Amino acid sequence: MQQTLVIVKPDGVQRGLVGKILARFEERGLKIVALKMVQVSHDLAEEHYAVHKGKFFYEGLVNYIGSSPVVAMVLEGHEAISVVRTMVGATRPWEAAAGTIRGDYALMGLRNLIHASDAPETAANEIALWFKPEELLSYTREVDRWVNE
Repeated sequence: MQQTLVIVKPDGVQRGLVGKILARFEERGLKIVALKMVQVSHDLAEEHYAVHKGKFFYEGLVNYIGSSPVVAMVLEGHEAISVVRTMVGATRPWEAAAGTIRGDYALMGLRNLIHASDAPETAANEIALWFKPEELLSYTREVDRWVNE
């Protein structure tokens, strides 16, 4: 099973969409293996967005993700990274298809509600950045055999 990091950004928390977003992932069959609410420090924000350092929008990203609490989670499932990315929709909300999280709930660029890892290597690095190994839980759900077999 593949794991991926998902962050409900400040706008999702402030708009009260965490439950709706989380429900969509669970309804799809993805398993939550870690979940926490975090006030993002400047250092964590800089490390998370290090790949964008030097780009014109870097400071805006760093400041924005620390502007309000976020909800970080690790989801697990078959092809979890691509499933989550498809469910999230295009980065620019106005380009996101209806039925995706961004297509249904977002309008503006930085206010795109959610971050999702884009590749296995990125997911591994981001999970390690946001969660300690002991925070990732391994457990069996009865529904897993109905979803994954």
